[in-house]
Amino acid sequence: MTVELRVLRPAEWDVWFSCVERAFGGVRSSPEARELWQELTEYDRFIGAWDGSECVGTTGAFGFRVTVPGGAAVPAAGVTAVGVAGTHRRRGVLTSMMRRQLDDVRAWGEPLAVLTASEPAIYGRFGYGAATRLLRLTVDTARVALALPAGVDAVRVRYADPVAALPACEEVYGRLAAGRPGTPVRQPGWERRAVLDAEQDRAGASPLQCVLAERDGETVGYATFRITPEWDSAGPKGTVTVRDLGALDPAAYASLWRFLFGLDLTSVLECGTRPVDDPLLHLVSDVRRCRPRVQDDLYVRLVDLPTALQARSYRVPVDAVLEVEDAFCPWNAGRWRLVAGAGGGSRCVPAPEREPDLALSARELAAVYLGGGSLAPLAAAGRVRELRAGAVEEVSTAFSWGAEPWLPHGF
Repeated sequence: MTVELRVLRPAEWDVWFSCVERAFGGVRSSPEARELWQELTEYDRFIGAWDGSECVGTTGAFGFRVTVPGGAAVPAAGVTAVGVAGTHRRRGVLTSMMRRQLDDVRAWGEPLAVLTASEPAIYGRFGYGAATRLLRLTVDTARVALALPAGVDAVRVRYADPVAALPACEEVYGRLAAGRPGTPVRQPGWERRAVLDAEQDRAGASPLQCVLAERDGETVGYATFRITPEWDSAGPKGTVTVRDLGALDPAAYASLWRFLFGLDLTSVLECGTRPVDDPLLHLVSDVRRCRPRVQDDLYVRLVDLPTALQARSYRVPVDAVLEVEDAFCPWNAGRWRLVAGAGGGSRCVPAPEREPDLALSARELAAVYLGGGSLAPLAAAGRVRELRAGAVEEVSTAFSWGAEPWLPHGF
């Protein structure tokens, strides 16, 4: 029987979402999570693959805006829930869904598509490049001290109900998002994901807890976390698991970490999603006892290449012709001249008559689009070809940015 792709209908959501759950191991989500994801579903942007009455493939694309270098919030399709039933693998279902989805994203006028990959090897062939990394930490708080900056004692840290504190936390999040490429600008309803706290998802930990950092009555930072109690014959050795932490200045930032490091009956602090340039690495006395691990996180796809390149700012002026290969989105292929001044005023236009300075695929260009990484190691690996001496360094410097790109939450 032929597999049919069609836009998701509200009446089909339960069957569709059950197919998503099965693709990711078959564990049923909590009622709270199912309710939230159903409310966030944008039905005209979600797709199901159907073999008769059976849903055998799923994907969707939230309507996001993502911060890019320079602070602009660029429309981006937040690709999610990509899965194919085990009975229908290697039949072209995934490729057909990716083809339909990217055509839709282009028709919607969104220059970017972004996703997090459960299996990174899958998405490179569709032009997605790993554009951000995340830092994981497991800190031995019994043996790691903090070097605190001036002004910490002027910051008050107090407990707050996570839901009641959402408006204050969201205000801080919004101010931070403009300065960090890769950060989604929060869309209505998405703030609820930050406090989703189903008991079945706690794995023995406490309910979600929240503290606010305040100075002169103003909220200047927040942290949400759980505590997992544990004891042995020597005494308590609980774990603090940080879900989110944001602060507007160094003193507020350090005050929150001081609080988390000092929680009674704990000796381990786990952070699963921090930026790779997190200042915490420069506050701790022993970074090795923080066990830092780095991995790929947000993948970016340039759907409308010239619009995407013109939407961001560049660190230094650049004038280069890029020979771009893009078999999956052929409208991006060809020679493009990128001309940009430092801080803004960029222009990207077809330049078929010009000799190229660099040759690369849309995947490699996407990998550096948010300002992280460099074209130099890609060139050393043979994935970027330098056709004019010095072009790799010039273009890499222009694409780089001060803050490392970071995705603070999944979707």
